[in-house]
Amino acid sequence: MRSLLIRALNLTLAACAWSLFALALAFSLAQDVSVSTAMPDRVRAYLRATEFDFVDWTLTAIGYKVRQASVDEQRFLAEKARAKIVRDYFDLLSQLESVKGEIEKQYADPAVTDPAAETAGLRAMQTDLLARAHRLQPSAEAILQEQVATIFSEQGLLIFPPVSFHFTPLPYALIVSPRDTIRQDANLDVNGDLTLDQQVALEEKVSRELDVSTLVVGLGGIGTYPTMVLQYSDLNWIASVTAHEWTHNYLTLRPLGLNYETTPELRTMNETTAEMIGDEIGALVIARYYPELVPPPAPFNNFLPRVQPPEATPAAPGFDFTAEMHTTRVTADELLAQGKIEEAESYMEQRRQFMWNHGYQIRKLNQAYFAFYGAYAAGGGAPGADPVGPAVRLLRKRSPSLKYFLETMAGFTSFEALEKFLGLK
Repeated sequence: MRSLLIRALNLTLAACAWSLFALALAFSLAQDVSVSTAMPDRVRAYLRATEFDFVDWTLTAIGYKVRQASVDEQRFLAEKARAKIVRDYFDLLSQLESVKGEIEKQYADPAVTDPAAETAGLRAMQTDLLARAHRLQPSAEAILQEQVATIFSEQGLLIFPPVSFHFTPLPYALIVSPRDTIRQDANLDVNGDLTLDQQVALEEKVSRELDVSTLVVGLGGIGTYPTMVLQYSDLNWIASVTAHEWTHNYLTLRPLGLNYETTPELRTMNETTAEMIGDEIGALVIARYYPELVPPPAPFNNFLPRVQPPEATPAAPGFDFTAEMHTTRVTADELLAQGKIEEAESYMEQRRQFMWNHGYQIRKLNQAYFAFYGAYAAGGGAPGADPVGPAVRLLRKRSPSLKYFLETMAGFTSFEALEKFLGLK
């Protein structure tokens, strides 16, 4: 009886923690907007019913996580059995992705006259796989979040709020930058069921009528609470995303996270810190619980923790995407600084085609692209000559532990404070 009461109390406390923290985030979430609210408000007028409802999603997710915590059979399983549940779940996701791809291929094939009939068996298989994955999802989520929490705890960190995430379809983010400089002026979340032609139409309408640079991007995770994580079959990537987004939850309660929206530099400090922590913790989770997946696959250089994974395409041998993207960003910045807006945009399009020809399928390369991806400065080329990323990486190099690095970064309220701490100023 005593153990049942303790379990009920723990569940109640967990539910309270989820509710308070989650609703605070949901009501305040202006998804990664840094600078003023004027531009987001102007852009929002074009979204109408397509803007994503975080409050509704959060309330639903809280209910899901409370039910999940009340049926925690996985706690009584041996570690190997727990890991098998997670592997089985990700195997099902892989099969689902394969079947979905084949269905889409049949519908796109002009030689197929009756795609509905041709794909009947595949669609039945898809329904079965979805049902099986749905049954395994609560246990797989619970096990993986416990594994991530264990690795964080072993680094000496206080795990509050508790690690909690939910596999879910994610919204897209509409990124808006001025044309005459690279700066994120708006980042608004729109429904994830927009088709590609609808995304392009939205980009073009906002760009044309507000004279701005726009891009709709896919997301891999969002630091709500519980965290939103894309349902995707790459366990290495998911482990990193889960750790990345919990890092945002951790920072939200501290000066760096509280000042996320204050300046572009602080946004980059937040994202680069979370990116580095996510990569480190994710790799440790894989090494501990899924050693057959070590080492992780070499990452696509534009494959960032908050970005939907692109389709794999073979890159040309000897082609250095990071270096080429760095050159592109630096040159675009120089052209824009000289007031050569059209020349900069023409140059970025030429470079997009150049990279496409070398195996990197980038749909649009413009100011908005760099405004979004440039904040993820753990090692990619999109930040260009921005000094923020190198400074964060220097602090990690000088830190005796991951705990020291995260706790130190969490206390900064400006890039100047970080530079002073490092002796760069």
